[in-house]
Amino acid sequence: MYKNIQNILEMKDKEKITVLTGYDSTMVTLCDQVDIILVGDSAGMVMLGYEDTSSVTMEDMIRFTTAAKNGRKNSLIVSDLPINSYKTEKDAIRNSLKLIEAGADAVKLEGGKEIAKIIKSITEAKIPVMGHLGLLPQTAQKYTVQGKTKQSAIELIEDAKIITESGVFSIVLEMVSSQVARIITEKISVPTIGIGSGKFCDGQVLVVHDMLGLFEKIKPKFAKRYLSLSDEIRNAVKSYATEVKEEKFPSIEHEFQMDESEYTKLREHID
Repeated sequence: MYKNIQNILEMKDKEKITVLTGYDSTMVTLCDQVDIILVGDSAGMVMLGYEDTSSVTMEDMIRFTTAAKNGRKNSLIVSDLPINSYKTEKDAIRNSLKLIEAGADAVKLEGGKEIAKIIKSITEAKIPVMGHLGLLPQTAQKYTVQGKTKQSAIELIEDAKIITESGVFSIVLEMVSSQVARIITEKISVPTIGIGSGKFCDGQVLVVHDMLGLFEKIKPKFAKRYLSLSDEIRNAVKSYATEVKEEKFPSIEHEFQMDESEYTKLREHID
């Protein structure tokens, strides 16, 4: 049985929470050992080739969520509400329900006090919500570290408290200074999930394509590469193309054969 919201809440202060993005059933099947699969709108960049997440639609997120659900056996699935899908409480609830129907266990949306009422309306509709503070990719003009001054830190801490009161079960902290991320983690009752926000968060999330070295267009400082699959894939493709050109593939072990007697009859008929 896969993890549920209560399992994640109980991990705070006890066990670090592991999160990876997942957008297709094959990758989710391979990554299903983590606690949470995040169907992020980062799919727009790593799967669809968009420059940023601003072009991602609800239809995109529904399709990716369905694919993730089809590969999941253990992990909790959280799906991003894409930009412009939660402008009003009515829109937020309607679109959240679409992601739940597609297979998500919870939804994630970006913002602090300005969307507190929207978060509360979703949670009151019995839909679990993950918050997202710090750098907000859907609206950010450029990627810069958040919480580097006293005032910005205070605002982040207050935002975290407010959206916790609105009912989120966890909060992603993206590119927040490690000192502020630590304070937020200590001050709120729900788990924090860091991405570029230091080791003091209750858990960590990475884009799986960054972790595996599959996406080379952007190489964030905070994304540790555990493999360089892009190089291995290129080498494999090169070997495949060479073997086909040189008629080394397919060899006999990759073929299917007729019974010799049937083949003899066929040749006699043709000849």
